[in-house]
Amino acid sequence: MATKFGRLTAAITVLLVTVTSAAPNVCYNFRNVRIGGGGGFVPGIVFNPNHKGLAYARTDIGGAYRLKTDGSHEWEALQDGVNGTNWGDWYVDSIATDPIEISRVYLFTGAYTNGWDPNPAYIHRSVDYGRSFVKTALPFKGGGNMPGRGMGERLAIDPNNNRVLYVGARSGNGLWKSSDYGATWAKVTSFPQPGTWAPNPADVGGLDGDIIGVVWVTFDENSGYRGQGSKRIFVGVAEKGKETVFVSNDSGATWSAVAGQPIGHVPHKGVLSPKENVLYITYTDGAGPYDGGAGSIQKYNLTSSTWTDISPLKDSFGYGGVAIDAQAPGTLMVATLNQWWPDANIWRSTDSGKTWTGLWEWAPWPQKHYFDYDVSAAPWLYDPNSGEEFRKLVGWMIESLAIDPFDSNHFLYGTGATIFGSRDALKWGTKDARGIIKLESLATGIEETSIQAIIAPPVGPPLISAVGDIGGFVHNNLDKAPEIFHKNPNWATAKDIDFAGNAPTKLVRIGTDGSGSTSQVAISDDSGVTWREHPGAPQYINGGSVALSANGTAVLWRTGSGTLLNSPNGTAAFTASTGIADWSNPVIAADKRVATTFFAATDAGKTFYISTDSGKTFLPASVGGFTGTPFDMQPHPTAAGTSDLWLTTSTGLFRSKDAGKTFTKSAKVGRGYNFSLGAPKTAGAYPAIYLVGDVDGVAGVYRSDDEGKEWVKVNVAGKWGGGSPDGIPVAADLRVYGRVFLGTNGRGIFVAEKC
Repeated sequence: MATKFGRLTAAITVLLVTVTSAAPNVCYNFRNVRIGGGGGFVPGIVFNPNHKGLAYARTDIGGAYRLKTDGSHEWEALQDGVNGTNWGDWYVDSIATDPIEISRVYLFTGAYTNGWDPNPAYIHRSVDYGRSFVKTALPFKGGGNMPGRGMGERLAIDPNNNRVLYVGARSGNGLWKSSDYGATWAKVTSFPQPGTWAPNPADVGGLDGDIIGVVWVTFDENSGYRGQGSKRIFVGVAEKGKETVFVSNDSGATWSAVAGQPIGHVPHKGVLSPKENVLYITYTDGAGPYDGGAGSIQKYNLTSSTWTDISPLKDSFGYGGVAIDAQAPGTLMVATLNQWWPDANIWRSTDSGKTWTGLWEWAPWPQKHYFDYDVSAAPWLYDPNSGEEFRKLVGWMIESLAIDPFDSNHFLYGTGATIFGSRDALKWGTKDARGIIKLESLATGIEETSIQAIIAPPVGPPLISAVGDIGGFVHNNLDKAPEIFHKNPNWATAKDIDFAGNAPTKLVRIGTDGSGSTSQVAISDDSGVTWREHPGAPQYINGGSVALSANGTAVLWRTGSGTLLNSPNGTAAFTASTGIADWSNPVIAADKRVATTFFAATDAGKTFYISTDSGKTFLPASVGGFTGTPFDMQPHPTAAGTSDLWLTTSTGLFRSKDAGKTFTKSAKVGRGYNFSLGAPKTAGAYPAIYLVGDVDGVAGVYRSDDEGKEWVKVNVAGKWGGGSPDGIPVAADLRVYGRVFLGTNGRGIFVAEKC
């Protein structure tokens, strides 16, 4: 009888769970915390040739953008609905704007062709300038964050029949065609060369081990008529030691290698100048965007079928971006792909490449600049302390370069950190009469940073960040770009950051530089205004996560290799903490009020540990008190002598009121990622909890005002997704109720505030 009642009770429980409604949505406004300048690599920029002011940019990890047409020269993100199920859509391998039906725009997406991304490539189709998309899966993968992502464009629309599109695939998958606006696709079986070259074939399963493939498609608009399609199509293939440029003269039915072409380097871009009947092609000896030690720019005359090397200079770099001026036939620009020293350069020619003038020229040292420099939109782009020899003004990794087809004064180019450009290019002048143009950051609205960690201390600046590639910032004004990134030390990537609970102006951050040139632990006593290296940090150790004791003296560091180290103060050498196995890779946190207390949780045995001697030794507080793999831990931010803490795992959100001896699971949370505790709804109440995770079976960003019992959903699916949920750092505002900061891996930082 007991067994029957037991089964009945279980059935009722399942039924009750089944009919439980999802957490309600509450109105929140999302906006970017302005870092400005873009913050990452912009491999592609395209102008619509037939609609003034319409332009798009693609990023390698942060989606696509459209240039606003209101004269502000700000960009608008097109893919903020991307979430954990479609995170690869932010990795845009190519982009195309329709020259006939101008509201149509297409994206070719997919993150990696190796095992890092299980998803296929997609073609995204929009008929409303990118406000919404419908997508089609392709039978191969894309590589929006892989070598060769700056080549292109791989995706192209026939300017004489816009129902027809071609896309070049990676991994030896060849050339593909659509005849129905990108809805369906078929392989072009007659195309003879899918590519065989990979940057490093020995890197099996890595980024460099895969075939780069078919990299650009260029239609000859002069070879057809509107509605009938173009007969001549050029295609570039990443290959070495054999032909790389192919042509069809019968609308893609048959193909052949273009006769007389140079062999040896890889063609990065192929741009047609229709009024000259000339194809300009840039070559480099690598896939880019980081490599390239030689190359050229070639001019292929379609009328005479002749090739001419028109390179401005042959040196230890290749050529990437190339653009023609539609208003002035014979005027073109070309960029070095990776001229690492002393700076990249862009050359301009007004005679089809016979003569060139650069943005700078040797004088002999320092180089003479023919531009004024304006980075007021993102002041951190200029480091006044880097020294003339190492300062990069023009940029690096310049694969995208475009001249506005309606305005010869206006050009844009992407770098590894921003979009630069000018609105007075006609002042460039000639070799005999040089002028000075204004080179400025024109990337406002593009926020492409990879946010590693964020904190919102209760005093001082509202937000401080640790950022991939550009280090991180003190954000004194959420709507203004910071003046400078973290300095002294400055690392390319800061991995984690923490503040002291009792002394919140004291901070610690860690970096990922394994070269040994600087310590990878930095300390600040003034909310990040100034920093100093921790002299006790070992060389060649980096990464991981960090926690700072409540009084700001002791540091607990779980290194990138999983080793747990501690230093009792800001100068003492780090030593190994005892009590936790190195391989257990614990989640760590500092008690925000008790200066000697640190916590750690491990997947091994579902064990929770406590240290009461500033991280020197850890003892188990409980075994099996929680389930799942630990992800994030947050002690109560304000309670004195607290034993109250929270832990997210792969199975939910857990709370302990006795310093980890016992745990209670939040009933509605099925999975937890990063979370944070912030200002309460009413003074003296329990802090509001902000969680990235699954509540009532639905993934999203949530807030609870009653200690995790009930939840409201902060984001709306399809409007803001944040990308992959395990890449969304969370920092709740301890001063303003209802405000939370959310980092992303590719779209910068958002501040979400109650409506």
